[in-house]
Amino acid sequence: MNLIQSVLMGIVQGLSEFLPVSSSAHLVFTSNFYKVFKNIPIAEQSTEEVFFDIMLHLGTLIAVLIFFRKDVIEITKALFEAIKKWNFSSHLAKLGLYIIAGTVVTIILALPFNEAANHLVFHPALVGGLLIITGGVLFLSEYLSKKKPTTNEVGLKQALLIGLAQGLAVLPGFSRSGWTIATGLFTGLDRQTAARYSFLLSIPIILGASMVYPLVKIDVHEAVTYNWYSIILGTIVSGIVGYLCIKYFMKFISKFSLNIFGWYCIVMGVFTLIFFNIYK
Repeated sequence: MNLIQSVLMGIVQGLSEFLPVSSSAHLVFTSNFYKVFKNIPIAEQSTEEVFFDIMLHLGTLIAVLIFFRKDVIEITKALFEAIKKWNFSSHLAKLGLYIIAGTVVTIILALPFNEAANHLVFHPALVGGLLIITGGVLFLSEYLSKKKPTTNEVGLKQALLIGLAQGLAVLPGFSRSGWTIATGLFTGLDRQTAARYSFLLSIPIILGASMVYPLVKIDVHEAVTYNWYSIILGTIVSGIVGYLCIKYFMKFISKFSLNIFGWYCIVMGVFTLIFFNIYK
């Protein structure tokens, strides 16, 4: 891994983590495009590459924590106060509980798909097919959301369904933000509330993955050999780009539909299907 590759991967992660286009798919595409042009077998993936992916996600986690810092602090305070008094009647305390419930559902659904998700890293053409499905989901969510009234209050049923959507998005190509925002629109949330809840729900999952994987999978002696300059640079870039992406996406989604991202997912999915079937 070199500095140019790390910066490129950081930009890709920062843009695609919060846009509904699947960051995991784009990391798979970028990594495998690089391997094709460098004549490196696609089936090869070092532990350094896997760790770098985790660090890129950590960069975008820091971005979402900074952007939604007031929400995170208020929800955390309300939740601890509710536990202390055993009274969860406040809106913020309920939202905290719903985030926890959605996270539990995500984990339960994601665990059985984890092995398949790891396998898909070496099959970018299949990931392209899943990205096409994501495009269809975005179109469908826009169509159905116009037929029902909206609310800015997240309920338990919505939280559980959005958690299920996030669990499915463990598969590269199924965009986490795309599926969760689309499910929010399906269930009657207004556009900004669906996006805001989607980003808040991502925090526990990304934090958990960022903490657990290095402790379980990384060999300390092997980690010494990693290109830490590239890893740190890529992480910083993903955080900066991710913050800017959240800022402007929240403005975008309040005024415009997700259809442009639906078209992008379909076009990108078709292109990668063709490209990687030719070079498999």
